[in-house]
Parts: sequence; C-alpha cells; structure tokens
Amino acid sequence: MSHIVFLLLPGVHLLDLAGPAQVFSTASDFGQPYTLGYVAEQPQVRTAQGLPLLAGLDWPELGPEDLIVVPGWRARTLADSPDLGADSLKALRDHHAGGGTVASVCAGAEALGRAGLLDGRRCTTHHDVQDELARRYPRATVVRDVLYTADDRVVTSAGIASGIDLALHLVATRHGPAVAAQVARDMVVYARRNGHEPQASAMLRYRSHLDDTVHQAQDLLDARFDRPLPLSALAATVGVSERTLTRLFTRATGGLTPLRYQQTLRLERAEHLISHGATVDAAARAVGFEDPRMLRRLRARRP
Repeated sequence: MSHIVFLLLPGVHLLDLAGPAQVFSTASDFGQPYTLGYVAEQPQVRTAQGLPLLAGLDWPELGPEDLIVVPGWRARTLADSPDLGADSLKALRDHHAGGGTVASVCAGAEALGRAGLLDGRRCTTHHDVQDELARRYPRATVVRDVLYTADDRVVTSAGIASGIDLALHLVATRHGPAVAAQVARDMVVYARRNGHEPQASAMLRYRSHLDDTVHQAQDLLDARFDRPLPLSALAATVGVSERTLTRLFTRATGGLTPLRYQQTLRLERAEHLISHGATVDAAARAVGFEDPRMLRRLRARRP
C-alpha cells in the first residue's frame, strides 16, 4: 500500500491540494494501491479560499513507496510563508533519507527548501516567486517556466493546476503511461498547458487534440509501448489504413508518427529507470528495445 500524505499549512490553496488528491484518488478507483492522508500542525486549517479543513496531527509510518506532498499556500512572498515546525521539517527530511519521494506544489517548494531538500537539486515553483526561491536557496537550481521538475525523488511543480500534471507524472512513472492516461481521461484533462516544455509527459503533451481514432491508437500504444506493435496491426485495430492512420496521427500530434510516439514513451520510461539506478542496457530491455544502441541514440538526440 502506498500512502499519499498531504502536509497542510495555513492558507493552503484548494486546487493545489485537490488536484493531486483527485489524481491519486482516481488512480485508487482504478485499482492502484493508494491511501490518502492529511497532516497539519493544528487540527483545523483554513484554506486561502476560506474553507476550513480538518487534518490529523500525527504522521503515519511511511516507507520508500510512499509520498509526501506539500501543497502551496497564499502568501505575498515566500518570506511571508506560514511557520513550519521542526517536527514537520524532520518528517520531510527523514522520509526522503529513507528512500521516499517528496513533492511540492507552488509555494510548497519553500517547505522543501527549509528542510534542506532543494540543495544541489533542480526545482521549480510559481513564476511569481521563482527569483525569490533562487535567492533564498542559492544551492538549488531553479528551473524557470516549466510545469514540474523531478530530481532524486524531489518533485516540484509550478503551482495551482500544475499539481495535477505533477501527480499524473508520478502515476505514469510508477504504473506506466496507460494508467496515467486512464486517470487523465476520467478527469477530462487531456489538454496540457505549456505542452511544448521538454519535461511535459508525452502522455499529456500529445493528447491535446479531438481525433478519436488517434486517441484509440494512443491508448493501445500507451498500454503496449514496451512490446512490438506493427503499424499494420495498429491501423487494423482502429479501423483505418496504415496511410490514413499515419496522416491522422501526424496531424493530431504535431508531427509525430506512431513509431516516434512509441519511441518517446519508451525513452521517458527508460530515463526514469536510469534515474533510479538501472543501467542503459537494462533500461533498454525493460522498455522494449532489442538493441540498447537505439536507446543511446535517442538519448543523444534529446535536447
């Protein structure tokens, strides 16, 4: 069982919390082993939108497969952020040190910075406070104008609705793009803001179209990206000719053929495996490349 624990601070933004919570809750509805919990330093937390929330005071026992998410809050500057006690900061540090993942939405990056988890890592936050985050934590590398970053189990997002993108990214890396696509489809969030950014998941980046035939083909590729799926079989399954599918697919995705889309899915999954310690050869085999040299070539071409 994977626990998803949200650390709530006074003034928390509802969507910073509700967006990721909805993603993991929906994933649970589809059979993924998630339980959601909410922790704060006081039993009731008032949100930025005025709705009071109840939260627990005690942290559950967490393991490496669990996740802590710090949603953002309303504050004029990061320096004006609410206080965070020593026990909460220790919980963040200890969870990461034990192999777990920590994530933030918007100003929640400030909490990770106070815990020392941004030092030496890439991170992001809302564009209004990116410069301040860089000044407050000079050992961090603040990446500007992206929706989210992931660096050594520290995942940060830009804010508000980008928390949904962050959560879908985590679902995709844990369970594969097909599961994340299923969750996204149920939440009706195919469209992806700033989809041209290189850190945007391919599962979302190339889904902001209305072509049902291409969506069907993408569903198949998402589910079987690590197995051979000839164009002829793909076209037959969705009921069009190979030439028609290639034309529709290229137009809907802005230039990708079905093969290039599959390679993109494989590359993203391989990069995740490599970042978690897999060798290039092992990652190549895991995502379906018969020859590891293909993965090396694709990685070399990546901007």
